[in-house]
Amino acid sequence: MRALTDMWTMTKRSLRHTTRSLDTIITVVLTPIALLLLFVYVFGDALGSQTGSIEYVDFIMPGVIIMTVGSGIAYAALRLSMDLQKGIIGRFRTMPVAPSSVLSGQALSSTLSNLFSSALVLVVAFFVGFRSAGGVEAWLWFFGLLALFTLATTWMAMFFGLLAKSPEGAGAFAYILLLLVFLSPSFVPTDSMTPLLRGFAENQPITPIVETMRSLLTEGTSGPDAWVALAWSVGILVVFYTLALRMYRRREPVVAAQ
Repeated sequence: MRALTDMWTMTKRSLRHTTRSLDTIITVVLTPIALLLLFVYVFGDALGSQTGSIEYVDFIMPGVIIMTVGSGIAYAALRLSMDLQKGIIGRFRTMPVAPSSVLSGQALSSTLSNLFSSALVLVVAFFVGFRSAGGVEAWLWFFGLLALFTLATTWMAMFFGLLAKSPEGAGAFAYILLLLVFLSPSFVPTDSMTPLLRGFAENQPITPIVETMRSLLTEGTSGPDAWVALAWSVGILVVFYTLALRMYRRREPVVAAQ
């Protein structure tokens, strides 16, 4: 019970930092919205012909949502690294706080803020023409998969935030995630890619997650890749949760300057 209380205290602390930071709001919310508008109004006519019967704005929504998560978790890694460098994490270690609550609170805060950002992006998408054929059950499955993927990649951010030597390098890992988004059927079908690129796109972890989300939103069903998407998300969560906790225990705390 104490661990849960401490975790919620750490979560509230992180959420306060997020809501008070203008650059965070711009990075986590406004940038994905700008990308959505860019792809819909600038590239939509050129690329929309490749998506068949699916409207282009409907086709790209899963990719835009995942990019929203990518932007958010980069900030989570940056914030954790800054806390380490300033000695705040070291100070927490000397306090009667459950050790697991420090990372868990940051992870929960990042997950909640990313889900909120994703919801805002979806609201904007409805204003620019996005429509879903999915019912309540499909939307519940969509948000469930989104929450699982967000939590998994947030723990990835925790690991890289602990691993990085500086705050500037902590969020750099997110570029790998964003690259995987572009090298997937997020914005164009894999049929339009070269054979080599298509082979990579069809066998990387983002693709089944994007395809499952798209199927839920446009058809109301989970599609054939749902179990693969769940397996990738759970696998990433288990691996990076374990690595992050191990790194946290081994990392020498930085003493805060007096």
